[in-house]
Amino acid sequence: MIRTTYRDRRAVSIENRDLRVTVLEGGGHIAEILDKESGLNPLWSPIWPSVEPEAFGPGHYGRFGRHADGPLLASIMGHNLCLDIFGGPSEEEARAGLTAHGEAPITLYTIDAAGDSLRLSADFPLAQLRFERRVALRERSVQIIETVENLAACDRPVGWTQHVTLGPPFLEVGVTQFRASATRSRVFESQFGADDYLKMGMDFDWPMAPGRDDTPADLRVFTSAAQSSAYTAHLVDPRRDEGFFVAFSPASHLSFGYVWKRRDFPWLGIWEENASRTGTPWNGASIARGMEFGVSPFPESRRDMIDRGRLFETPTYRWLPARTAVTVEYWAVAERVDTIPELLNWPG
Repeated sequence: MIRTTYRDRRAVSIENRDLRVTVLEGGGHIAEILDKESGLNPLWSPIWPSVEPEAFGPGHYGRFGRHADGPLLASIMGHNLCLDIFGGPSEEEARAGLTAHGEAPITLYTIDAAGDSLRLSADFPLAQLRFERRVALRERSVQIIETVENLAACDRPVGWTQHVTLGPPFLEVGVTQFRASATRSRVFESQFGADDYLKMGMDFDWPMAPGRDDTPADLRVFTSAAQSSAYTAHLVDPRRDEGFFVAFSPASHLSFGYVWKRRDFPWLGIWEENASRTGTPWNGASIARGMEFGVSPFPESRRDMIDRGRLFETPTYRWLPARTAVTVEYWAVAERVDTIPELLNWPG
């Protein structure tokens, strides 16, 4: 374990012959899974300088946007954990101090070495949760094990999403390819951004999404539009025990993806931002694609998540029993290949 900095943020790294993994103390973000041969980190680094979560104050809202998104955007990077909501807080939750995607992305984590792995831990006092993540390198794979403990005496419905976001130079407009164990799908049910190119609220089967101009959009290739925005929710294939997504950069011959157990995370959300958001700090210059697997299909408030209940006969949140811990396991995989794999095999 090496204590270091990453984009001027306090960080810890582990590495082997093939990969380097870097995790931020502030927010616990997995900021880097670097393929040493190509020199590429597929994960997204925002174009704006970020700040440590504990340093965020009222003067930063002008730089990072107003309301509940500001603290999140000030520190977000790469693979961001959303817990115990996936989306924005209610007005009452915001007044009580809750920000977008919950406490997880803006909490200071304790990071320790445990053999050839890292152990991150933190308490989320507003949500009354205790969290632990173990990260270990296994050749060209990264094993990640998370445990969430409910400290309250009540069963709780929660959102729990791995907000994995890819960015340049790995992500290229009109070039980068994707595969996923997705099936029944739905476009975001209201306007998502200024340059939405899909028909809102429409159901479809992966990968051909309904375009606003009635031309189907193939989600297996990142859009070639000059500006675009979109969000689509996808049911992970119920015929498989594992869910996966894989992205492929033809220029670098690098494939990168995640594999998880479907019983833990039955949903995959795909968020696209392509020079569409003109407000601070985006400034019309960001390119990113989120491949966000979790227990909920859409980023929405806790109330909306619970009111929705089910989509495609599948629950849209998870219960954490009172004073009980729940553990999940998933893997990130980076491989040197000539063509995109059609699936990822569970490494464990």
